[in-house]
Amino acid sequence: VRVSFDVPEYTADVTGVGAIRILEAIRELGIRPKYYQASSSEMFGAAPGPQNENTPFHPRSPYASAKVFAYHSTINYREAYGLFACNGILFNHESERRGETFVTRKITRAVTRIKLGLQDRLYLGNLDAKRDWGYAKDYVYAMWLMMQADKPDDYVIATGETHSVREFVEQAFSYLDLDWKQYVEIDPWYYRPSEVDFLQGDSAKARRQLGWEPKVSFNDLVKLMVDHDMILAKGEKQLHENRGR
Repeated sequence: VRVSFDVPEYTADVTGVGAIRILEAIRELGIRPKYYQASSSEMFGAAPGPQNENTPFHPRSPYASAKVFAYHSTINYREAYGLFACNGILFNHESERRGETFVTRKITRAVTRIKLGLQDRLYLGNLDAKRDWGYAKDYVYAMWLMMQADKPDDYVIATGETHSVREFVEQAFSYLDLDWKQYVEIDPWYYRPSEVDFLQGDSAKARRQLGWEPKVSFNDLVKLMVDHDMILAKGEKQLHENRGR
């Protein structure tokens, strides 16, 4: 999301217009696939929570604005051309495969490297931002359920719990018996020009109509990611030791 402020036109082209390109190709070819649009909780932005399918959007970044365009385009093609097209408004979903530039994975990679002496500091932005974090595997199952429904629709997928970046840091560091305050520093570069301070999803519709519910708790999610990254960090340390021989 932060990068979209640096490349707003590229973000709009890929994230927004990219959806139209796919939808238009489906229409022109006359095929009948099931289309899933990966919408985002970032579309809600500054809207008060908990946010559900009826909450007005208030995007606070070029990325979020592009996602809103793609969201409405999906509904438009569904209503205008009868496409089986769904929007999954997924709140933050993390896993061991999360990209290392995302804050959660950045934290779990750093804490394991710090524990093994491979890194000294972790630089972060707004520690008070609160997010509704879930496990990606649970959320992908929700996507699959949307595609199995008799009729296409739009769904919020979320745990309903919020935790701050600070809480994520505390959980990750305490899991490895480290005091995070000795290693974490604030870097203003990581602050967004317009911050989204609070996101909390209401997934009652998905639970009611799809029978979906999250399985992995926040604490277990953090532990899963730290355990995975500890394996990577140990491999990295072994490589350094082998090179030094």
